[in-house]
Amino acid sequence: MQKITPFLWFNDKAEEAAKFYASIFGNSKIVEVVRYGEGAAGASGRPKGTVMTVAFRLDGQEFVALNGGPHFKFTEAISFVVNCRTQKEVDKYWKKLSAGGRKGQCGWLKDKYGVSWQIVPTVLVDMLKDRNPVKSERVMKAVLQMTKLNIGILKQAYQKR
Repeated sequence: MQKITPFLWFNDKAEEAAKFYASIFGNSKIVEVVRYGEGAAGASGRPKGTVMTVAFRLDGQEFVALNGGPHFKFTEAISFVVNCRTQKEVDKYWKKLSAGGRKGQCGWLKDKYGVSWQIVPTVLVDMLKDRNPVKSERVMKAVLQMTKLNIGILKQAYQKR
């Protein structure tokens, strides 16, 4: 068991969301579904037998999702970064995770469940850390003009003379 596990609070779509995420990432699966019993169901207002928590794994990372009711909503204050080596990966995750959700700027999106994701090419981090501030500033300007990040455009900005 990993020491720190992200715990996501959904109104009533925990299992649906976990299955959706597991279908997108390799090395992923639903690990366990726990249902509300007599006592917990009464206290939560949920019918006995409905899904309470779903333990799932995404690309080896463990998560837990809870059907806890409408009390809390996801915000951009917490997001998951998907590090991508190729444009093909960026395109794949962007398309799948943004389906039914909302596309934002700079590689950010909100999926159809309200969870925020950043789809980031790994080369971007290296470009932004370059010791030449002119290069990194050009790259950042390019990022700020994009929704889905484009490695080709980032490299053009980086290599511009």
